[in-house]
Amino acid sequence: MSDHATDPATETFVAHRNLLFTVAYEMLGSAADAEDVLQETWLRWVKVDLGEVRDQRAYLVRITTRQALNRLRSLSRRKESYVGQWLPEPLLTAPDVAEDVELAESVSMALMLVLETLSPTERAVFVLREAFDVSYEEIAAAVDKSPAAVRQIAHRARRHVEARRPREVVSASETRVALEAFRRALETGDPQGLLDVLAPEVVLMGDGGGIKQAALRPIIGADKVARFMIGGLGKNELPITVAPTVANGSPALLVRLDGEIDGVMAFRVEDARITGLYYVRNPQKLSHLEHETPLTLR
Repeated sequence: MSDHATDPATETFVAHRNLLFTVAYEMLGSAADAEDVLQETWLRWVKVDLGEVRDQRAYLVRITTRQALNRLRSLSRRKESYVGQWLPEPLLTAPDVAEDVELAESVSMALMLVLETLSPTERAVFVLREAFDVSYEEIAAAVDKSPAAVRQIAHRARRHVEARRPREVVSASETRVALEAFRRALETGDPQGLLDVLAPEVVLMGDGGGIKQAALRPIIGADKVARFMIGGLGKNELPITVAPTVANGSPALLVRLDGEIDGVMAFRVEDARITGLYYVRNPQKLSHLEHETPLTLR
């Protein structure tokens, strides 16, 4: 695309690229698949007669949504044969994203997992309406439904998500405090330190994709999670480092084993304690992190 830097189609696409990527990522939970959707969107966009397009941003969102819907249906079939628990692909985000509470929540691991329980169309409608405030008419054009049907789908999806989303959204600074306490306890092998920062009902979900060891089912309860974390990392003979980062719009931890990325830990924090811990170790979901520039998303 660099050879056409002054081309109006290219300029428009580049101007909205972060938005389009975020739409695709929130629908798919995979940065790699979102990038593929953007490529497909671009190939269709360059064939459009811009003189016939009234709202270029809306038109691009429509193309992206349709391509993401197609990919989401095939992705759902892949997940059925996935080994162990499936978690969204971690996405490194710029620090300012964490300060935008609504944006940070929209790409958080916790909410992305809730979106996994929606049908493809419900997910598309929810993302476009709730995260990007797209009009019902524009959404209808993107998902091939009537505006009235889209309103009903949006209401149903919103009710479903509200019943399952975290009870409160905490600030990035509060999350960082909890994560720092968790990191210190983990690095020093301090079980009591972990118990102090873990909520009694904390849930740990791990994603190894059948490639790396991870919990095949959710681990529930502070005692079990603390034992699993200290026992799991303690078995490694190679040096381990745990460093703060920002992933999916929230403070997170990047785990390196002998200098190589071993995993990303994302968290849900409520009342200053960790209630959700999401540990992605599948190397296929981490390969892009070494070269990825933190995204601003919009």
